Amino acid sequence: MSESSPTERTRVRRLPGRASYDRATMDAILDEGLVCHLGFVHDGQPFVLPTTYARVEDALYVHGSAASRMLRGLRDGIPVSATVTLLDGLVLARSAFHHSMNYRWVVILGVATEVTGPDERLRALAAIVEHVAPGRWAEVRPPNERELKATMVLRLPIAEASAKIRSGPPLDDAEDLGWPCWAGHVPPAGCTHDPPVAHPRSSVDAPGLAGATAPC
Repeated sequence: MSESSPTERTRVRRLPGRASYDRATMDAILDEGLVCHLGFVHDGQPFVLPTTYARVEDALYVHGSAASRMLRGLRDGIPVSATVTLLDGLVLARSAFHHSMNYRWVVILGVATEVTGPDERLRALAAIVEHVAPGRWAEVRPPNERELKATMVLRLPIAEASAKIRSGPPLDDAEDLGWPCWAGHVPPAGCTHDPPVAHPRSSVDAPGLAGATAPC
């Protein structure tokens, strides 16, 4: 699927020129992100909760404790919104009004289903670990029966989704271009790119973990 036709729920109405319904664009954003926020209503109370995830082909997989209120509610058919956001930088304009951010986000709407087949469950769990730290699944002990029993895996189809992207400099009004202050794009802060810090009792080197560094 190369293009996802927008529905009335996913059509971007505010600045529609920034919208994308292209599956390759959405997949790239989902594959770069590490955290998705799941929004749903349970017993009349709205929740938005962060979790790790992985995209496998046309589905998003999430996992957690089998006792989780969030997962049990979603398993029972509560409609859900999954959002992945990438912050590419701050946009500092010459006016307060035109300050913004450069971003890429994807919103997926739908109903999740529990993954019960043992093979798909393991593939989903492996995909989540590999999404966070490529190559890690082959190095670690796989989950045992007790851990698998305590874990729920959900699958959310990427069938009703949209992306929105902002890039570039501030959009200052012409009359503000001479205002005496700096304007431009500021990359995300907090990206130190420090090397991995080993566990105090770890005696094994950490080759190849550069892929596990958090994105800026």
